[in-house]
Amino acid sequence: MCTHTPKCPTADSPAGDTAQVVARHPEQGWSLLCNAVLFFEDTGELLPDGRGIPPRRPLAAV
Repeated sequence: MCTHTPKCPTADSPAGDTAQVVARHPEQGWSLLCNAVLFFEDTGELLPDGRGIPPRRPLAAV
């Protein structure tokens, strides 16, 4: 799906969430990355194979 140079990281790469955004839907809280990852505003992800990555938000300071 990626046509950028250099190529964006693959969906299963540790840096997969750094791929370029191809569609942004802030009203719904998600963006589609060029490697077919759905990236959610809470930092959760849905990979192209259907696996989910839980949110990685930092915990609030006490």
